[in-house]
Amino acid sequence: MNEPTTAPVFTFQELLAYREACAGQNKRFILTNGCFDILHEGHLSYLMQSAALGDVLAIAVNSDESVRSLKGLDRPVNSQNARAFALSCLRFVDAVFIFPGPRLADEILALHPDVYTKAGDYTIDSLDPSERDSLLATGAEIHILPLVQNISTTKIIEAIRSHP
Repeated sequence: MNEPTTAPVFTFQELLAYREACAGQNKRFILTNGCFDILHEGHLSYLMQSAALGDVLAIAVNSDESVRSLKGLDRPVNSQNARAFALSCLRFVDAVFIFPGPRLADEILALHPDVYTKAGDYTIDSLDPSERDSLLATGAEIHILPLVQNISTTKIIEAIRSHP
């Protein structure tokens, strides 16, 4: 029986070296990012679709501090390390890293992804302008993937809070 494995949770410097190795092997590098506070069907669907667009899927996970700045003081529910570990356990994920800021513009410029994905609650126009500019500067393909309707971390948290 094979031992279960997880994808590495990299530091950013380690991910840069990994990205370079992937480029040397002509592997198509996909990048996505998010909070992934409570992993749900919508996340899984869009991550699976993301992985199908290339050879290597890397996920940038917002740090706890950046989640608080984006979502409020009562978030995240799960720590950055727990969220990164959960994502690393998915068989279609190749790399995970935690990024400190609320935006990924500098990391995009450094990683130079072939493909960048976001879930369908975004449009190209609603992407953060600094991230969109970095993606355009690197020539990355931008894919907005279909959203699974009626599910979100916020709705899950509200449902939990509404039950005594």
